[in-house]
Amino acid sequence: MPDVIQLLSDHIANQIAAGEVIQRPASAVKELLENAIDAGATDIQLVIKDAGKELIQVIDNGKGMSPTDARMSFERHATSKIRNIEDLFKIRTMGFRGEALASIAAVTQVELKTRQADSETGTRLVIEGTEVKLQEPCAVNAGTNFMVKNLFFNVPARRHFLKSNNTEMRHIHDEFTRVALSYPGISFRMWNNGAEEFHLEAGNLKERIVGLLGNAYAKNLVPVEERTDLLNIYGFIGKPDAATRTRGNQFFIINGRFIRNSYLNHAVAMAYGSLIEKESFPFYTLFLDIDPSRVDVNVHPTKQEVKFEDDRLMYSYLNAAVKHALARYNIAPSLDFTLAPEIEQLSAVQRPVTERQREETKTGYLFNTFTDKNQAHIIERKDSLKSWKALYEIAQNPTTQAQQYPQVSTEPNTTFPENSITHQMINGEESTIIPSEVNTLYAAESAGKGAGNMMLIHGSMLATTVKSGMMLIHIRRAQERIWYERLLAQWNGQDMASQQVLFPLSYELSPQDSLLLNEALGDLARIGFDIAPFGKNTFVVQGIPAGLPGGEEKYVLDEVVEHLKNESPDAVGKRTDMLLAHMARRLSRNKHAIMQPEGQQALVDELFGCSQPEYTPEGKKVFVMIRKDDLEAMLG
Repeated sequence: MPDVIQLLSDHIANQIAAGEVIQRPASAVKELLENAIDAGATDIQLVIKDAGKELIQVIDNGKGMSPTDARMSFERHATSKIRNIEDLFKIRTMGFRGEALASIAAVTQVELKTRQADSETGTRLVIEGTEVKLQEPCAVNAGTNFMVKNLFFNVPARRHFLKSNNTEMRHIHDEFTRVALSYPGISFRMWNNGAEEFHLEAGNLKERIVGLLGNAYAKNLVPVEERTDLLNIYGFIGKPDAATRTRGNQFFIINGRFIRNSYLNHAVAMAYGSLIEKESFPFYTLFLDIDPSRVDVNVHPTKQEVKFEDDRLMYSYLNAAVKHALARYNIAPSLDFTLAPEIEQLSAVQRPVTERQREETKTGYLFNTFTDKNQAHIIERKDSLKSWKALYEIAQNPTTQAQQYPQVSTEPNTTFPENSITHQMINGEESTIIPSEVNTLYAAESAGKGAGNMMLIHGSMLATTVKSGMMLIHIRRAQERIWYERLLAQWNGQDMASQQVLFPLSYELSPQDSLLLNEALGDLARIGFDIAPFGKNTFVVQGIPAGLPGGEEKYVLDEVVEHLKNESPDAVGKRTDMLLAHMARRLSRNKHAIMQPEGQQALVDELFGCSQPEYTPEGKKVFVMIRKDDLEAMLG
C-alpha cells in the first residue's frame, strides 16, 4: 500500500491559517491596527475602499522595520514577542504569535512600505498569495504603510460569502472603535471611500468616547476608579437614564486588549440592580489592569476571549467598583448611619437627658403631634376579624349582603362585576366548554349576550368562569396579540397612519448602528415612522405611528437596531414580523382600557376574533384553562 500522509505545502497551510484569522475585512483591519500599536505609533490612519474588499490601508509613524525584518514578518510564526515558553504568560503586546501577516498575505495582494527612523531609505515589498513578487528600496516616511488589496482574490468562494457593504463596514467600525477606545493617547483617523469619518486627536478617555460614540454620552458618564492589590479598575459607566435596548456599547479592556466576557458583563449589570429596566443594557468602558501572569490571552485565535486565574474574585471586585461609583456620584445613594463630626460635638448629643428635660419634652408640640392618634403618620391597628366577617357574610348571601358591605379588593381602583361566580350562559342556556372550543365559543358570544362574568386580578389578569372551570387571561399579552393582528392587517393594506410630532426628536447613534438603521428606514416608514437622516450618524423623527405613546419611539428604534445586529442572513424576509411585534409590544401597555367591564368584554371579544388568540407573536401563552376538577382537587 502506498503512503497516504504527506506534508501540506506552505501555500495551503497559510490559506488554512487565514481561514481562522482572516474571516472578513474587519479581521485584517484589527490585525493591522494592532501591529501599528505594537510598533509604538502615536498617529494611525486607516483607509477603506469598497468595505475593505478593494483596499485596506493602515499608515503609522511607528518604529518601522529593516529590510530583513520586513521580509521575515510574512513568515508563519515569525515574531519578535516570544523567546521562550515563559513569555507566553507575560504578554503585554497585542500580537505575539506571528500568524497575522502570513495569513493576510495568503489571501490578498499586499504592498508594504516601511522605514526605520535612522535609515535613509525604506523597503518596498509586494506579495501575492504568499509569493514575493518584488522587494526593493524606496522613499517613504518613517513608520509603516501597509496596503491590503483585493481580499480573497485567490479564494473566490470565501469572497462570495462576504455580506453586504453595509454589514462589512459595520464590522470594520466595531474593530476600529474597540482599538481606538483602548488607546485614547494615540490619534486615529479613518477614511471610507474618500470621505473622512473619524478624526480623533490624542486626549483623555472621555473625549475619545464622545468622539467615537457621539455627543449624547457627554453628560451621561460616571467615572470609575478603584485600585486594589489584585487589579486596577478605571474608566466610565453610563447613568441609568442612558441605558439602551442595544448591547453593542459595553467595552472591557484588559491590559490594553478588548475582550468579551459574559461573566464580567453580569457583574456590571448586577451592580445597577433595579436602577435600569430589565431589558435595558448600561453603557460602560472599563479598563482592567492586572498582572499578565494572572490572565491567559492565548485561548482563542482572535484573542478576544481570556481566562482568569480567579474568576470569582474578578467578579466581586468589578461589581463593588461599579456600585461604589454609582453611590459616590449619588446615582444609587448609600446610607450612612454615622453622625457628622460637627453634630457629635453638640452639647445636646454629648450630655445625658435629665428627668426635667424629659417632662418638658412631653408637653411640647412635636411630641404630641407624633404620639397622638388620628395624625397622618399614625397607622392604627384594626381588628382583622371585621374584614373577615364581611367577606364571610358576602359569600353566604351575595345578592342581599353585597350592598351592605363595601367591596373588598386587593387592587386599588378595581371593581368586580356582580354575580361573578355563576355558570357561563350562551343564549340563555348553560354550555360545556373545553379548550378546543374556546375560539368558537367567544365568537358566538360576541354576537349574543357575551360572557359578562369577569374579574380583574392584580391589575394584570382577567378571570372568567365557564361551565368546565375557569379561564385566566394575561391582559398585556392579549393586547399584544390584538395589536399585532391590527398592524398586520394595516401593513397588508398599506394604509398605516402616521402622526406628526410637535417637536421632532433627534436620535443619535454610533456609526455602526446608524448603518443598520439606514437599512430599515423603508420598512419603518411603512409602519408609520417618518425618519430622515440629519447629519453625521444622526436622524430626526418627525412622525410616529398613530397610537404609539409619546416617548416610546426611542425604545422601538432601539429594539429594531438590536434585532438587526443579531439578525441572521436568512431572516431579512422576517423583518416585517419583527417590526410589527416590537410595535405591538409598545402599544400593548394601556391598563386603563380594561378597568371597566365594557373594556374587559371588548378585550376578550377582540382577542378571540384573532387568527391565533392563544399565543403572542413571540410564542408566549395568552390564556390558560383551569378545569373545575382541578380546582376542586386544589381544595381537597
